[in-house]
Parts: sequence; structure tokens; C-alpha cells
Amino acid sequence: MPPTLASLVHHSALKLTVRAGEDRLDVPVRWAHVSELADPVPYMEGGELLLITALKLDAEDPEVMRRYVKRLVGAGVVGLGFAVGVNYDEIPKALVDAAEQEGLPLLEVPRRTPFLAISKAVSAAIAADQYRAVTAGFAAQRELTRQALNAGPEGLLAALAAQVDGWAALYDASGAVVATAPEWAGRRAARLTAEVERLRERPAPASSVVGGPDNEDRVELHSLGTGRRPRAALAVGTAAALGTAERYAVHSAIALLTLTTERSRSLHAAEQRVGAAVLRMLLAGQPDHARGVAGDLYGGLLDAPFRVIVADAGGERLAGLAEAVESAAARAGEAVLVVPEGERLVVLAADGGAAVTACLDYAAAREAARAGTAEQGGGEDDEPVVGLSAPSGPIAAAAAYKQAEQAQSVARRRGRVLVEHEQLASGSVLPLLADDAVKAFADGLLRALYEHDATGRGDLVASLRAWLSRHGQWDAAAADLGVHRHTLRYRMRRVEEILGRSLDDPDVRMELWLALKATSTE
Repeated sequence: MPPTLASLVHHSALKLTVRAGEDRLDVPVRWAHVSELADPVPYMEGGELLLITALKLDAEDPEVMRRYVKRLVGAGVVGLGFAVGVNYDEIPKALVDAAEQEGLPLLEVPRRTPFLAISKAVSAAIAADQYRAVTAGFAAQRELTRQALNAGPEGLLAALAAQVDGWAALYDASGAVVATAPEWAGRRAARLTAEVERLRERPAPASSVVGGPDNEDRVELHSLGTGRRPRAALAVGTAAALGTAERYAVHSAIALLTLTTERSRSLHAAEQRVGAAVLRMLLAGQPDHARGVAGDLYGGLLDAPFRVIVADAGGERLAGLAEAVESAAARAGEAVLVVPEGERLVVLAADGGAAVTACLDYAAAREAARAGTAEQGGGEDDEPVVGLSAPSGPIAAAAAYKQAEQAQSVARRRGRVLVEHEQLASGSVLPLLADDAVKAFADGLLRALYEHDATGRGDLVASLRAWLSRHGQWDAAAADLGVHRHTLRYRMRRVEEILGRSLDDPDVRMELWLALKATSTE
């Protein structure tokens, strides 16, 4: 620890005597400074032991001494050393009283003790303390490195917590807690999720301090990773500010965890390349080859029903979705295959697993955010558009991929963030007729009938709609229209003549019915 006034008083070679402030001798001394100025405060930084002979002071004037000592205390001076036998044979009572009143330690320096000896003693103690801190820091670095190699991030966190006499926590890219040491720190770490998310918005490296004297502890947060977006974060909680040795330990932990993160990043990139190869084989109808390439990395994913997720968005949104899916899968211990393709993301995830749930939650959050910005008259152009297939297996992977693309196409037309393919099967095809291309087709197909009706020569469009709705039953359709069935038969022959199509063809009847539905939605 750094030198204190008490350690200087107990220094046998200095022979210092305490004349005031005996109860405040445990304060650290940052430096020993000699000044005979009547007002040395402008040259003080705080933490100094000021040494004087009162060459330019009226040390016997109570009012002068009161103002002098008060200014020293206000400047952060921790102690005053007065050399006797130079200008005064003993410390004047006015100075002793002023020091007692302000609580400033006052040390009597005998004539045979030069100020230089006190300065050397302080300097030597500071150097020794710094050497101990550096030595302890190197020892901590070795221990942290050993733990990182033998026990991974969990062992490193345990060693760091012991070094700082506090706790440590590691967060993943999504801001979720990955590991803590000791275990009881899990709840404290979880409460800092919002702070970690704010830290992630800043370019790496970034750090912040939360908490303080009124809270349980003081917590330092540090981002990890060398890229623009932090890959992880480290939290270190202690009862007080970190000392030099503890600071060395924290910096070593940051470096080691960053190396681990970057190594994981390289491995992650390699895994993505393997995943892309597995995906290509599945889509090419080669499930056996895909299993062979997947091995233990993705093999478990292909042994149970999975879902295919296809997403398009801006780079930041895709990265956020990928992080959410991968982090959820990692926490749940399940395999997930994530393949980025430019501004498209393809994911294979276990049906009913944490990754699919994270995708749904992410989409719901983006829907809510978009609704909020829409109410304020704004919007974001890079919102994700996600399609989710029905549960499938390796043999039907290509079909599942197509389902995901179809669901994504519907999501884009409906202005939704995510649509599941199962929702299409359980819903109606009619909302799809709102597409502009479908409406254009319907208008072109029925235009001749509308032009005929506009001349007042008959009501062919209404007759066609009634006939189709009654499945070609003449009497029922004629009753709906209030006309004779022979009149309806005549009108249907005119429809065939004008369109040049036979109503006996089921495909023609289907197209005409959908065209009528599309034009009726306007």
C-alpha cells in the first residue's frame, strides 16, 4: 500500500512527532513538497505532505494561521511538517490550535532531519508500492492466463474475482449473461443488462462505471472485441475503486478475453462456411452428404424436425437477428445453422427450440418498434422481412426453404416483419389478391365485360358472378338475379363470345372468379 503519515511517523530515521491530528494519520501521502510561500495552494494537487519552516509566515498570529491551515485543507493537503530550530524553536501555539481545529495532522520535524530525507522516504515508499503492484499485476496476469488456458473463460472469471476481491461476469453479443464468478453474482450481473446494451451501441473499445457508494458495489463495464461492434462485455464489481494491482488484473482479463473472442470469431466464420456447404447439399437433395459434412457440428440439428428461416434486411438488422438467434441457441445448448448471404440470412433451427423462439421475439420487438415510429410519423427502411417454414426434415429441406421464401414474400406484401408458412395454410388466399400485379391481370381479363355493361346492353359482370357463386346452377343463379334462366343462359354465351373463353373449362372459371374477387377488393 502507498505510504501514510503513520508510516512516516513510525520511520525510525525521521524522528517525527505528532502535534495535532493524531486520528488522521492513516491517510495516504502522494508526495512530500517543500514550500515557504504564504499561499502555496495554487501549486498543490492534493494528497501532499507540505514541509515548511515558516520563513514567510507569521506563525504566531492565530488569524493568519487559521486562514492558512483552512486553505491547505481545502486544497487537499493531507499533512503539515514544521521544522523546529530554524525560524522557531518550537511550533507556535497558533499553528497547533489551527491544525487541531481543522483536523489537519501536524508533524514536528527535528532540526537534524532534513526535508530531503522525508522526501526520499516518501519517494522510496511510493516506488516500493508501485513495484509491489506491478509484481502482483504480473503474477495475476500469469494466473489469469493459466486459468484461461486450462479452464476457459469461467476459470479466468474466477481468478479475476479473487484478484480484485469482488465479482466478475461475462456477457455475450446480445447482452445476456454467459458466466459469473462467484455464482452468487449472477443476479447482480443480470441487473446490468440494460447498461451492457448501451455499452454495445458505442464503438469498441468502450467502458463505463456504474454504481457507487450508495449501491451494493462499484461496477466497471468493458466491451470486448476488436471490431466496430463489440462481441462481448466484461463486468467487474468491487466495493471500492480498483488499485494498481487490480487494474493490471482487469486489463489482463480484457486482453485474454478479447483474444478468446477473436479466436471464437475465426472459428465461427469457419463454422459458417461449413454450414453454408451443408445448406447447399440439403437444398440440392443430398441429405446423406449433408450429414457427413455436418458431423458433430450440425449433425444433431438434422436428426430432429427443424425450421428454415429466411430474412432480408439492412446489415445492422441482420446482424442483430443473427446475434439473437445464435446467443439463444448457445445458452440452450442447441445447434443452429446460420448462413449470411449478403443482405439475406438463412437459418436452420430446431423446431420448438430457443433459436426459433428468439427469432419470433426479435420480430415481435421490431414490429412494436416500427409501430411506435409510425405513430410519430417516422419509419425505418432497413426493417427485417422474415419468413418461417413449417417443421421439416433433411429430405424435404428444399421444400422448407421454398416455404420460408413464400412466407417472406407474403410478409413483404403485407408490411409485416415475420410471417410463418403455417399461417398461410390456415388462412385465406384472398388477401393475396391485393397484389398490384393480380389486380392488373383481373382488370385486363374483365375489361371487355365492364365496357359491354357500360353501354347499357346487359349486366354480364353481375350475371357471371352469380353464376360462378352458384357453381353453374342455372335456376339458383337466375333466381338470385331475378331473371329467367334462359336470359341467364344467353348472357353466359355472350360472356364466352366477348372473352373468347369457354366456361366449361375449370381453369377459366377459377381465373374469372379470382378476377372478380380481386376487383371487388378495391
